Amino acid sequence: MQTEYDGLPMKRTWKIWWELIRPHTLTAAFVPVLLGTVIALLEDGVNWLLFAAMMLASILIQAATNLFNEYYDFKRGLDTEESVGIGGGIVRHGMTPKLIMTLALGMYAIALLIGIYICAASSWWLAAVGLVCMLVGYLYTGGPLPISYTPFGELFSGLFMGFLIILIAFYIQAGYVSTTAILIAIPSGILVGLINLSNNLRDHDGDKEHGRKTMPVVMGRKNALTFMAIMFAFSYLWLIGLVVTGSVTAWILLAFLSIPKAMKAIKGFVGKTQPITMVPAMKATAQTNTFFGLLMAIGLFISYFI
Repeated sequence: MQTEYDGLPMKRTWKIWWELIRPHTLTAAFVPVLLGTVIALLEDGVNWLLFAAMMLASILIQAATNLFNEYYDFKRGLDTEESVGIGGGIVRHGMTPKLIMTLALGMYAIALLIGIYICAASSWWLAAVGLVCMLVGYLYTGGPLPISYTPFGELFSGLFMGFLIILIAFYIQAGYVSTTAILIAIPSGILVGLINLSNNLRDHDGDKEHGRKTMPVVMGRKNALTFMAIMFAFSYLWLIGLVVTGSVTAWILLAFLSIPKAMKAIKGFVGKTQPITMVPAMKATAQTNTFFGLLMAIGLFISYFI
């Protein structure tokens, strides 16, 4: 297999391979699995082998989705050596598009095998849901009309890589889906969608130039940022509602400790137009999702023992 592209020698350091899968996005994969598992612990207990399998499969699907994105954005002429926020395997480090696609399909194949084990240990109905999640991951940048070219990227990523992952992680442990799991999954799904929105805010000018109709392009940069702030606020207020209605204990409000990260994300986008200047705000958005989910999980875990 050819591994060098356009005369560039392929670099093989661990850092380059690590950057290739865009590690800052992987929190969107492991936090929902952890949260769904902790919710199951409160209600029925946990099979830790299933938890590990689900965690690995989710991370592989997210990493493969990033590689599909790398492949198709290059093929469509969107990625250059100066692009911000990409893995850069092809345009910077000499990897061939074929190698990137092979890696992505390999990760999907491993995730599929893990999924077969999960289905055998829980329910084969999950096979359909898992395949849909994998299909969405591919169609995000692949296919005749990529989801990333539409205003619905945030919706699909939040639904399939946030909300549904929590419910699947819960279901494989409990054998059913509870109202509590659904209610807790809602704000987490929103925050995963906001990670996608932060990427699209950064890429606004380039996406507009190349004809992408992402949410920030359709709404305008300012309105999209206002929407992000509203969704952050809604996610925190939702937790207060869960406590007031008795759905969960007040320990879940530990997630409020992540508010400074959300504020940093919003402030980091204000007045910015150059992609490189928005990188700190993007990181803060991803960190908000991470800390929000982890702190919720810690709060739920504490309530399990009290």
